[in-house]
Amino acid sequence: MSDFRDNFYRQQPFLYKLVIFILTTVLMVYLFPKKGKFKYQFSVGKPWQYENLYAPFDFGILKSEDDISKEKEALQNEAIPYFDIDTIVASRVQSKLKKTYVEVFKDSIFQEKEIYQFISRKLEKIYESGILDKRYTYSNDKQVYKKTGNTVSAVTYGSFLQMSTLSGVLTKGIDTTLFPSKDKLLFLFYEIVEPNVKINTLLTEETIDEALAKVLITRGSVEKDARIIAKGETVDSNKFQILKSLQLQYESELWSKSNKSLIILGYSLLVALAMMMLFLFIRKYRSEVYENTTKLTFVLFNMLLMVLLTTLVVKFNPIYVYVVPICILPLIIKAFFDARLGLFTHVITVLILGFIVPNSFEYMFLQIIAGIVTILTVSELYKRANLFISVGQITLVYFLAFLAFHFIQQGGLESLEELRPLLFFILCGFATLIVHPLIYGFEKIFGLVSDVSLLELSDTNSELLKELSNKAPGTFHHSLNVANIAEAAANEVGANAMLVRVGALYHDVGKTKNPTFFTENQVNGVNPHDNLSPQESAKVIVGHTINGIEIAKKYKLPDRVIDFIRTHHGTSKVYYFLKKAQEENPEVDISEFQYPGPIPFSKETAILMMADSVEAASKSLQQPTSSLIDNFVEKIIDKQMSEGQFLNADITFKEIQQIKKVMKRKLNNIYHLRVEYPE
Repeated sequence: MSDFRDNFYRQQPFLYKLVIFILTTVLMVYLFPKKGKFKYQFSVGKPWQYENLYAPFDFGILKSEDDISKEKEALQNEAIPYFDIDTIVASRVQSKLKKTYVEVFKDSIFQEKEIYQFISRKLEKIYESGILDKRYTYSNDKQVYKKTGNTVSAVTYGSFLQMSTLSGVLTKGIDTTLFPSKDKLLFLFYEIVEPNVKINTLLTEETIDEALAKVLITRGSVEKDARIIAKGETVDSNKFQILKSLQLQYESELWSKSNKSLIILGYSLLVALAMMMLFLFIRKYRSEVYENTTKLTFVLFNMLLMVLLTTLVVKFNPIYVYVVPICILPLIIKAFFDARLGLFTHVITVLILGFIVPNSFEYMFLQIIAGIVTILTVSELYKRANLFISVGQITLVYFLAFLAFHFIQQGGLESLEELRPLLFFILCGFATLIVHPLIYGFEKIFGLVSDVSLLELSDTNSELLKELSNKAPGTFHHSLNVANIAEAAANEVGANAMLVRVGALYHDVGKTKNPTFFTENQVNGVNPHDNLSPQESAKVIVGHTINGIEIAKKYKLPDRVIDFIRTHHGTSKVYYFLKKAQEENPEVDISEFQYPGPIPFSKETAILMMADSVEAASKSLQQPTSSLIDNFVEKIIDKQMSEGQFLNADITFKEIQQIKKVMKRKLNNIYHLRVEYPE
């Protein structure tokens, strides 16, 4: 039982990778649309590259979306609207006439009865025609239904009066009379007249819906075994619509009539193969990511997120598929790892999305090209200007590639409506700019660190570095020199220069606990080690790495930075106090004078060990010369190599030689003596 348990614990990392592999594959297949896949690819303007195609079954030819839209628009225009007549309004206006008439004509002594009767008859005539509550977009000869109570009659829209044209009707009627005070008559009319006709929205919409329900989505049919298209024949708009109809019918019937489990199995195998290629790549070329379950989960999570977003957009409306900012994926992977892994992950993701999106070849070509541009253009993501420039270049590539496909398929631009996808590319570019807040969120969720955070940590005004400069100014100056040397060496061999610089700035923060026990901070000539035994002194010196780890965790520094504190001395020895102890007792325990390690396990941590040792030891040079410095650097780094300090670091002999040259040059610059000028 214990053997089984031990074997299970040993196999836990592998089992975890197997579980997330299967889980990711299952989730992706679950998100896929539930239908079969048409085995032919076609587009307008391109020749049919396959053998003659015959109809496998009877199917209807679907109308294009434009044809259906035009037909619906025509039916909407032909639909007869309903207008309600409010009979109460006419009675209410007649009642208002009695009161308002007395107020308006209270000073008139002529023809009072005739004026009142004229106005009353005029109102009756107006309300027989009806007054609209607002202007509608119908022509005057448009037939409409006038609904008075339960009675419906057909009239023309022009038979109704408009409030805006009522003045002309009234003026014409008043001018034919001999009544005085015609201005008062107009004033009286406008004081009491109100509209009594408005559209019956409910009945009108029901009429339109009935008409639209009769719209057929097909325009004819194709019988079984009829030839649809011949090999080499150009796919025109008519053939395209027939082929599209066959595709939709075929995919639907394939899913409903065939063995659904086999279709799902097919999708699962293809996705699993794509995911296996990614796993093999990471295992062979990015072993540190493969061994770290958090990093591996992070990569798969981002892939799954892109598949989820694209699937949701395609289900909502496939036309918006290019709004999804797929280029965020390589940006994020590059920010946390490297460009090569970012591009490979992007390509695998786009290949998987090819099963979901329409026009898969066009989509994959555009997205892969855009991903390559993203990787090549964004060199330093923490510089905001670089991101904006890269987004502009990505959008331009989208534009050019889309126009090229459009010219090939359509032969030109017939309307501005065809350029609508270009707007989607602009929206996609703006959406890509959310990569910065996404990176910040992922850092907090997965505990990773990106170049953006490293830039913030490199600020010497940060709280911890200020504390280091105040408590241990000599150590702070030493850290700055080490940072400059290590950064130059990292740039020379293609390592992460920003990471090395940050690691160098913080590698000795443990010395803030006992700053005066380190020579660079002793300014008054008093050495506390004079009162300690060699073992006690070595314990204080070695302890600065442990103290540094504790302080770094207290200030919540990322693990990638703490690695530099942990490894910058590897398993080397405190030789000064070891020799001093051996003079007193040759049989002294060497482990008391040895750093706990571990030894450097990356190119960056190895560079820091070299830079730290070289810079610290160079302080012992009394009269440095160029040849002395060169021999000095060779001696220190060769000694570290002979002790096996770089065995776990991914660094070559050639790179170590390049690093030596850089460090020699930097130390020569630091110790360069100026010509003494005469006073």
